Amino acid sequence: MTICPCCGFKFEGTLSEGCTDCGARSVGEALPKPENELPSYARALVLTVTGALMVLLLGSQTIIALMERSPRTPTTTLALSSIIPLDFWMWMGAAETAAWRLKWVALPLTIVVLWGTRKIYLSMLQTPDRFCGLNYARKGLIASAIVPVMIAVLIGITVPARLRQHQEGIEAGNNAQGYRIDRALIQYREQYATLPSDLKDLARLPDPDGSLARALQSVDVSGYKTSADVAVLPKRKPTLRGAVIRNASLNTAADDLPGDGLSFTNYELRLPGADMVLGTEDDLLLRDGIINKAADLVKRQAAVTASKTKK
Repeated sequence: MTICPCCGFKFEGTLSEGCTDCGARSVGEALPKPENELPSYARALVLTVTGALMVLLLGSQTIIALMERSPRTPTTTLALSSIIPLDFWMWMGAAETAAWRLKWVALPLTIVVLWGTRKIYLSMLQTPDRFCGLNYARKGLIASAIVPVMIAVLIGITVPARLRQHQEGIEAGNNAQGYRIDRALIQYREQYATLPSDLKDLARLPDPDGSLARALQSVDVSGYKTSADVAVLPKRKPTLRGAVIRNASLNTAADDLPGDGLSFTNYELRLPGADMVLGTEDDLLLRDGIINKAADLVKRQAAVTASKTKK
């Protein structure tokens, strides 16, 4: 099989006979190969530059994240330590941030780079006499492989913290709904001098942004309980028997408003936990403006009961 140097056509035969496609013929014998050939450094250079770029990519992102984390203080003279701090844990946190930023870029880039560089390096091993810089090529290949491993390790280290922050975010959202209901209960008590016997009564309050309605939709109103502390109830003047009869004959429309005999001072509301299902172990208990885990309160009450029994 001969390839014509003029048109690139492949044919059976020799160039002395002429190309069957374009008719080109050789004018003499092919030049002999030189006795001494200089080794090529191109492939070693490609591997070295590729590894250096991978390291530079992770390093530059780490420095950018570090500068974003470092506090900015007004100084008259700029020092390198004020711009780039030398604290190890700040560097570690910046590297973790850089790893999360590069996670979608590093994966496809790593597959392409490792496949190409490994193929080039194996071709250099087959004929090492034709290539120079084999040691640099090996280091470049190792650097290209280490960078994605470091990114995976840095991401793996932060996964528990990320999951914990996600869980805290869910709990904060649930607590925000509970505190919104608590604020509405305080407004209701200030307006009617008592807590509502039913959470549906909170609809009487103004809700311009709709946050109260959204909070009430996410809770089970049957978990709302009220109680009265007799010690803090307002003292009422004694009324005559005839006054009671006269009050009973007043307009029945006044029955819609809370009466003096129903002055609730304490409340308790059960809220769903992170699983958003009521009646599980992670339920929250909103009691007089304080949110606790229902399971923790049960354990505390059991411990108090046990201590009292021992005494």
